[in-house]
Amino acid sequence: MESEPRVTRIALISGGMDSAVLLWSMRPNVKALMFNYGQRHVKELEFAIKLACMADVEFEVADLIGIQHLIRAGSQSGSELPPEGHYTEMSMKTTIVPNRNSIMLSIACGWAAATGCDEVFFAAHAGDHTIYPDCRADFIDAFSSVMQLANAWSPVTVWAPFVGKTKAQIAALGAGLGVPFDLTWSCYVGGQVHCGKCGTCVERREAFNLAGLEDPTTYAS
Repeated sequence: MESEPRVTRIALISGGMDSAVLLWSMRPNVKALMFNYGQRHVKELEFAIKLACMADVEFEVADLIGIQHLIRAGSQSGSELPPEGHYTEMSMKTTIVPNRNSIMLSIACGWAAATGCDEVFFAAHAGDHTIYPDCRADFIDAFSSVMQLANAWSPVTVWAPFVGKTKAQIAALGAGLGVPFDLTWSCYVGGQVHCGKCGTCVERREAFNLAGLEDPTTYAS
């Protein structure tokens, strides 16, 4: 009997539509890694687990809630609500969690090296570049080089295959792959349904619209 191919790739997934498309584009030869860092929108973690189960891939949940700066920034500084409407430079800055991708990618690369994987993927896209330094191509290239040096005995390469794609292009790709977008979560508020007002909700609606796709999301507004 022919054995199944060995899994050599890890995908970081958040429960959002971009990482869901990434996961669907890579399965079945992939493992999923997700994070709980006390984020206000921790509901996304429930969706990430559902997606991994539906994709029938191995997954792990890394618990980072002891890292206080992640908790404070991830919860939008306690009672402060996420910015509404299209992101501007100033409003996006309120959503920055310092060094978040570096921390998460480091953990993913450590898991990769320890389990015989040699590639780590995450879903940074073109819309993230302006404000998030750890979603830019130069960061990705440099971080990948560092991870290869840090794991010289078992080099790990970091990839961001959507770094040149818009969210609408990612939505179109996902539709072609049959991604269950109704099982993805984007809202930063974390209510029973998507709020429809925060920056991620606005970008989500716009992505489906620009891609010419029906939006399966229920919005409060």
